[in-house]
Amino acid sequence: MQRRDFLKQAAAALAAAGAGGCMFGRRKGGMPQATRGVVVSARDLSGAFDWPRLAREAGLTTIATHIGPRDVMPFMQSGRGTRFVDACARNGIQVEHELHAIDWLLPRATFATEPSFFRMNAKGERTPDSNCCPSNPFALEVIAGRAVEVARVCRPTTGRYFFWMTDNGAKCNCPKCTPLTGAEQAVIVENAIVRALRAEIDPNATLAHLAYQFTMDPPRFVKPDPALFLEFAPIERWRFKGVRRRDPLVKGGAWLEKLDRLLEVFPADTAQVLEYWLDASLFSGWRKPLVRIPWDAAKTRDEIAAYRARGIRHFTTFAVNVDDDYLADFGLASLDCVREYGQLLQAPDAR
Repeated sequence: MQRRDFLKQAAAALAAAGAGGCMFGRRKGGMPQATRGVVVSARDLSGAFDWPRLAREAGLTTIATHIGPRDVMPFMQSGRGTRFVDACARNGIQVEHELHAIDWLLPRATFATEPSFFRMNAKGERTPDSNCCPSNPFALEVIAGRAVEVARVCRPTTGRYFFWMTDNGAKCNCPKCTPLTGAEQAVIVENAIVRALRAEIDPNATLAHLAYQFTMDPPRFVKPDPALFLEFAPIERWRFKGVRRRDPLVKGGAWLEKLDRLLEVFPADTAQVLEYWLDASLFSGWRKPLVRIPWDAAKTRDEIAAYRARGIRHFTTFAVNVDDDYLADFGLASLDCVREYGQLLQAPDAR
């Protein structure tokens, strides 16, 4: 069978299966009671693979686009992006955008004229290699202004925004920033962004504080704006010492202890877990050929229960590279994990 014919048949099968899909519960005002989401790249949404229909079939509430503004903004302004948004609306799916953003919000070319906008390394040198200098008010002004530019193009249907710092990026070591942790430096930037979003885009906008690698510790000396919510992304439990593995979440407790400390600062009812349960890109080492997702429903169920015991209501997972190629390589049965994930999140204790 030709690849094109296979994808057509697969799409037809998904359409037939999705016709009876369940819709998520809603509060007054049309917002979902709790998030049951996936995060996929703009590239994943650029082919024939019908994520909105699959999400509806699985009982999910939300699809978030991913990578960065350079990828997602052109997609959202394209015909494919318009069709994606329309398909989500038809299927009752919310749209968000979870973005690696700081290198777009503070362009690296700015370093030539404004080096003080960028972080200082341990040698006392300004460098454009990673994050900004959050003690510089002019840098914050540029970052917040460009976040507003992104928001005008990539506007979520939920009012929740996601502008992330550099992955495991080094913090600023200038005299003003040195006493602050990576998380505290991130909160300064996030506070500036969310205030600009509320002033210029949406008075009810909220913004994620991503707890991830160098920002996993709770901020103690910088107060998060009330419009910030926690997003907990424990990637390192999935790839310890360079080997992809699943460190215990329920037994051992190290990751839950980190979450508990963060929940002393951020409200549990708005906090979101960003997991890697369906992340084909991670399991494949961020390269192709892809491997099939090593789905474990029993472990995932226990992990969801551990999160819910702490009051977490909002869940999403990376599902990057679950696309045309993934479907062609592994077939329709490989999507059962998406449906099972949705079923786990719809269990009675989810409501």
